[in-house]
Amino acid sequence: MSGSIVTPELRTRVRGLAEPIARGFGRLGLTPNHLTLIGFAIAIVAAWAAASQAWLAAGVLVLVGGVFDLFDGALARATGTASRFGAFMDSVFDRWGEGVVYVGIGWGCAAAGFSEGAVLAAAAMASAFMVSYARARGESLGFPSGGGLANVGLAPREVRIVILALGLIALGALGGIEMACGPMFPCPAVLDRRDGSILLVLALALITILATITTIQRILHVRAQAQAQSTSNDIPTT
Repeated sequence: MSGSIVTPELRTRVRGLAEPIARGFGRLGLTPNHLTLIGFAIAIVAAWAAASQAWLAAGVLVLVGGVFDLFDGALARATGTASRFGAFMDSVFDRWGEGVVYVGIGWGCAAAGFSEGAVLAAAAMASAFMVSYARARGESLGFPSGGGLANVGLAPREVRIVILALGLIALGALGGIEMACGPMFPCPAVLDRRDGSILLVLALALITILATITTIQRILHVRAQAQAQSTSNDIPTT
């Protein structure tokens, strides 16, 4: 049992849907690495929108960037150009883009005097990075699980993207974060605010919790594999 919301079967179906669009990008002369860099550029624009407190635009861009991330791998598989360097590029820029978006959110929250949001953005980023690190370190030490540790845990990157995008879109739809506070008018606590900031708080808190659980699931999974390998090595041979 992987405990993942996103099953390998669902991943396979989604990749199949992405392949025709990816082939279309290929006919335009784009390579998988080009698509990886375009996806990273989308993340930068999303971060800039969040830092500017254009929350609705930021949420839509996060969602678009998440969908766009499907196309580089799909194009590589469809054209037989998959490579280890391409996989490395994809992973690095995915993590980089995710971190940039959280920085943009933290910046936007801080500019609005919403310290709770800024702190939670940092917490969500740290928890999300631990999910990726647990996978990278586990697999580098030889602990794959079928399709790899990507299939283990409640909240892989796809789930985190959806939660974050929905939180940002909901915040933007409700008018964003009120800025009517300062030295003479202290900002109210998050539960006393009359804007949509509670929805962003819920999204970031949910990401933090689910990502932490996912990291623990991957640690336990690697431990179980290590114990199984140790047991098999102890069996005497004849």
